[in-house]
Amino acid sequence: MTVSTAELKQCMVTLNMTESARILENTLLDAETREWSYRDLLQHLLRYELQRREEKQKEKWMKWAAFPFVKSLDEFQLDEQQSLSKRQLNQLRELLWLEHNYNLILLGPPGTGKTFLSVGLGMEALEKGHRVSFVAMDTLLHLLKTQDIARTSQARMKRILGSDLVIIDDLMFIAMEKSESHLFFQFINKLYDQSSIILTSNKGPEEWGELLGDPAITTAILDRILHKSEVIHLSGDSYRLKHRETIFGNS
Repeated sequence: MTVSTAELKQCMVTLNMTESARILENTLLDAETREWSYRDLLQHLLRYELQRREEKQKEKWMKWAAFPFVKSLDEFQLDEQQSLSKRQLNQLRELLWLEHNYNLILLGPPGTGKTFLSVGLGMEALEKGHRVSFVAMDTLLHLLKTQDIARTSQARMKRILGSDLVIIDDLMFIAMEKSESHLFFQFINKLYDQSSIILTSNKGPEEWGELLGDPAITTAILDRILHKSEVIHLSGDSYRLKHRETIFGNS
């Protein structure tokens, strides 16, 4: 029985092997030219399908991660950040802390690389098959307050809560209302012991109480975040100011 290429492609599409279906005609020609066995042909198509699925999955996860920019840890300028050693950076990129649901708290003045480092670690985690979500604190509060009335907020919150690593940028940048503090506590409580969190802030945990405005909520949040965590202090001058561009010449 002779089966046409079109019929084979349709069967592959029905089986959701769309990537292999796209290259079927060229692959059949290669198989004839190179005298592949049936096993070689089948292996080539299946490997290609799996490879493309993995690539598309990473592309989707990358989009869902919502990083503000794309930077790898290899681009992190350690010579600009003397408070973090190369050995410590290598330990962080091994991601053992993520596998054991540890949290990282990155503290320091604006421009010292907190967001850069968190994105680099997030990229490393994503590359190794972990689901990652990045969200600025003001955006998170908006999502928490609108998730019951807006489908887009509900969908993004679902993705964030389903992540292996959640990066919250600029924590405690602004004071919260009491209702916001309660929503934030509920959010942290859902992540507790099921996901790792990276927090960036220019204020230490000892200052969070006055911004959260509720001593009981503050204690509960700190208890869950600090239970299994590593606090990393980044210091130095602002990288952005140091390397700022100017409209004037050097003269």
